[in-house]
Amino acid sequence: MAYPVVAIVGRPNVGKSTIFNRIAGDRISIVEDTPGVTRDRIYTRAEWLTREFRLIDTGGIDMSDEPFMTQIVQQAEIAIDEADVIVFMVSALEGLTDADERVAKILYRSNKPVILAVNKVDNIEKRADIYDFYALGFGDPFPISGAHGTGLGDLLDEVMAHFPAKEETQEDQTIRFSLIGRPNVGKSSLVNAMLGEERVIVSDIAGTTRDAIDTRFTTPEGDEFTMVDTAGIRKRGKVYENTEKYSVMRAMRAIDDSNVVLMVLNAEEGIRDQDKHVAGYAHEAGRAVIIVVNKWDTLEKDNHTMAEFEETIRAEFQYLAYAPIIFVSAKTKQRLNKLPDLIKRVNENHQRRIQSATLNEVIMDALALNPTPNMNGKRLRVYYATQVAIQPPTFVVFVNDPELMHFSYERFLENQIRKAFDFTGTPIHLIKRART
Repeated sequence: MAYPVVAIVGRPNVGKSTIFNRIAGDRISIVEDTPGVTRDRIYTRAEWLTREFRLIDTGGIDMSDEPFMTQIVQQAEIAIDEADVIVFMVSALEGLTDADERVAKILYRSNKPVILAVNKVDNIEKRADIYDFYALGFGDPFPISGAHGTGLGDLLDEVMAHFPAKEETQEDQTIRFSLIGRPNVGKSSLVNAMLGEERVIVSDIAGTTRDAIDTRFTTPEGDEFTMVDTAGIRKRGKVYENTEKYSVMRAMRAIDDSNVVLMVLNAEEGIRDQDKHVAGYAHEAGRAVIIVVNKWDTLEKDNHTMAEFEETIRAEFQYLAYAPIIFVSAKTKQRLNKLPDLIKRVNENHQRRIQSATLNEVIMDALALNPTPNMNGKRLRVYYATQVAIQPPTFVVFVNDPELMHFSYERFLENQIRKAFDFTGTPIHLIKRART
């Protein structure tokens, strides 16, 4: 399910990052009393009154010639384009400024719902300072305080009122997968090569995100797949192509709507920090993941090239140790015929259920192989385990005291479960819980 997207925009130093952290419930954005600190868009998943949404923090929009300002404006414009609702932040401390009016002109062109939030209203006396902001033409301003957290409930209620209606989930038996990665890793070429090879396109299905089309196709073996297009991939404007930072929001929308995520790397360029940044979202979302190394045909290879490249991937993506790696070429279609079967396999693993009796046999064998440790004179006791969810497979392990289970022993139990059952391609979650 794709979540609504809320972008916080405004000129520099009005407190956007502070409000972002308040809503997210964590210090995700860097907060510093210096204009221009937040240079790129920062994303998180937030929740208000049981409704989840994506939240974007942006660099302050300013038309000055300060370093990085052009890039900041580009990033903010992308965030505005991706958003369903925009929170336009101004500051009661400085009052209405020319920069606020310049930002307002950009927001007029967006044709998106804009909610005006006046920050730094830290006391009752300050509320009189919000009336000048009616001149911006966005209706009633919402007085808030990032320092004290006041007024955020009313603001979020208004934000939710502009969310798109929840779509009814349709019963879809196909396997939904998406391709994510930096620009120029060959995602589009892989899509075209896969569809060209299978040659059986059943239909184009309107996606849950704007300007995206999900393509359903059937393999010669009769397996049905839905390829989730990345939101905004067809949007016009050179800013999308020329911005160095990948528009992560597009990938996040596609990830939310997928069962399996294909993380595409460029064999020619190797691994970049942005690859790890994008892949992290798929892992945190609990999706099944396959690492696809494209343009493998362009490398000069010997008997060790593949093994060395795989070793590098494992070192750089340690949190994706469960993800299989496949080396392909969209140009020559090398190994592309193996992708549908691999997608099908990791999707099955992502939905795998283990009977409690069988699971506990594995847990008891693990305890015999590596007895639980003592901590501060107290020994961890593991009583039993049961699976409580799929996509990803999630297990509750009942113990005498969850604090006694060290991360290393938790990882040991996870590895023993993986040895006993095929969970290739999917993360698995272990939840420690005290037995009552």
